Parts: sequence; C-alpha cells; structure tokens
Amino acid sequence: MLIDYGAGNLHSVHKALTEAGMQVERVARPEEAVGADALVLPGQGHFRQVMSSFRTSGFEELVREHLAQSKPFLGICVGLQLLMSTSEEAPGVAGLGILAGEVKRFEEPGLPVPHMGWNRLRLVGHSPLLAGIADGAFAYFAHSYYVAFSDHNLDGTTTTYGSTTFLSTVAADNLCATQFHPEKSQGIGLKLLVNFRRLAERTLAGTRS
Repeated sequence: MLIDYGAGNLHSVHKALTEAGMQVERVARPEEAVGADALVLPGQGHFRQVMSSFRTSGFEELVREHLAQSKPFLGICVGLQLLMSTSEEAPGVAGLGILAGEVKRFEEPGLPVPHMGWNRLRLVGHSPLLAGIADGAFAYFAHSYYVAFSDHNLDGTTTTYGSTTFLSTVAADNLCATQFHPEKSQGIGLKLLVNFRRLAERTLAGTRS
C-alpha cells in the first residue's frame, strides 16, 4: 500500500514500485490500508506541513500498529525523517519517535543547501535490502536536512556531504527507509525496491506458514 496523505510526488513512486514487481494500491484513508501486507510512506516538503498532513489524515495509528506487528515498511525522504522525534526544520513539532535521532540542517559554511543531485552510498553492516548494491554506488538526493541517529549500529548506507556523514539508508529488520529517492535513482533505486519486495515476500511467507 502506498500512503497518500497529500505529500505529493506519488506518481513517480507508484511507477517505480510497479517496475519493481509490486502490486501497488494508493490509499488516501487509513481504513483502506488496514491489514496491508506492506506500507510505503513517501514524503516531500517541510517537516511541519508533512507531519501535520500525516496526522490529520489519520495514518499515524495505522503506521504504528503496522510497525508493532513487524510488517514490511519503507519510508522515503521525509518519510524517513517523520520516524524521528524532532526536527530542526520545525521546532516544537513532534515526529513519530519510532527511531531515536534528530533531524538536523546542513550548516557548513559555503556548502550548497539543499543537497541535490547524485552522491555515493557506502555500505554499513549487512542487510537483504542492499543485496547486489555495490559499495560506492550513486543515488539521487534532494534535501536540506539529514538525520543524526542516536543508534550508531544500524545497518544501511552512509553518505557524505561536505564534512557531514549521515545514514542515508536504514535497514532495521522490516523497517526500511532512505533519505535518497529510489524512484529517481535509476538502476540502484530499482534494485533497492526489488530487494524490499523480496524482503516483504519472505516476511509474509514466514508469517503465513
């Protein structure tokens, strides 16, 4: 299920998920996604606006319950940042607090912000989400904020922009998220989405056996 809470950029995400072999249904109401096998949460825009739209749409309880059941979940861009407790982009606005960390702005003098364009992924740990993706592969980014995670032992990828190295992919069991845009990252993005599909299939097969 692709969550449509008014954040935009759904067409390209929908297309990429379909190309990765998933049967995609776009849902605009949480009751339409009850019992979903997997959820994809995209995000684009200001943290305050996106978080407000997400909560107003009623999807918060659904996502929390889905994650509590260890079902496959993929967050993209601000869909990753929403999982944090706070963001410097919107002081006083609480995130979901699913993962421990703070969303921070790139503040290095002379560094162009937003961080936009292709940058390298460096593999950290081992995860089925990253199977077949080479260390140093390029993905497409478009963001002014990054997550400073409290847990430094998460698997995924890191990316360096200026002097800041941040976790650009999170792969924590069935909770997956990317700061980059897989739907804009050509072959690498498609490979990651295929891996997410396979991870979801394995998880669901184990649940039903």
